[in-house]
Amino acid sequence: MEALEYSPIHFTERMVRMMRNAEKEADHVLMPVHLLIACLQEKMGALGEISMKCEIEISSLREMATNEKANLDVISVKDARFNIPVSKEVVFVFQEAVNYMKHYNQVFLNEGHLLKALLRTKVIDSYLSDGDKKIILNLGTTSRDMITHLSQYHFPQIDLNIVRKVTISDYSRLIQFVETNFSSEWSQTIKDGFLKSDPSIYIAVAGEEIIGFAAFDVYKGRKCYFGPMGVSKSNRIKGVGTILLHHCLKEMKEIGYEYAIIGGAGPIEFYEKACHAVVIPYHLP
Repeated sequence: MEALEYSPIHFTERMVRMMRNAEKEADHVLMPVHLLIACLQEKMGALGEISMKCEIEISSLREMATNEKANLDVISVKDARFNIPVSKEVVFVFQEAVNYMKHYNQVFLNEGHLLKALLRTKVIDSYLSDGDKKIILNLGTTSRDMITHLSQYHFPQIDLNIVRKVTISDYSRLIQFVETNFSSEWSQTIKDGFLKSDPSIYIAVAGEEIIGFAAFDVYKGRKCYFGPMGVSKSNRIKGVGTILLHHCLKEMKEIGYEYAIIGGAGPIEFYEKACHAVVIPYHLP
């Protein structure tokens, strides 16, 4: 059996749980359908919404998976990310999922990357109706708006003293930071934020270098709206984003906002843990 090794990839806790649950579903060899089943078993975030709106019976998927394995010559390999052999289709799916993660300039592989890879590679087409594919694509593979309640919010104990509110003198280098590390759209949003007499923008600094930023009430003038937020890639997984988020939420609560809307949240699990945010239900057309 061929053995495959990979450069280390960071997985969200939900992804790790799903990978282990997929192993439990598999009978000696893990196939893409077992990853789909593990996705449908999750009840939090966008995955919970998918499981409610898709007309998919997990028992039927299990039966189909058993029949597929019996009727096909499944080629298995040893993959360091799993504790049991996996099919070559699973390896292909994870290669694509990692590509999506990198495309979005993210450092944690999450369920959205996996679902998109499962759909785009067409390895689970025979298990899903066109309607189910559309639901999964709309609900599980795109950024989602989230909401968190601020009335009971308390600013957490934070040790790193690297975040402060912007001043006008920060304008040029912050705009350059955002354009270099993120997008011109985000850059324009921050420019608009500086038009306010008291810009609701925070930055994280290391020495004289800006390493992250976060803002609220700046995107198209929307009140109670958090974002955008970004941290330079080399400074992620260090808690910088969490600190930026909480400085914004603290001020939003002090203003008197009851809720904070987190617009277009890509790393859903991050906001679930950091501030108990929940996904706003999506109304399918």
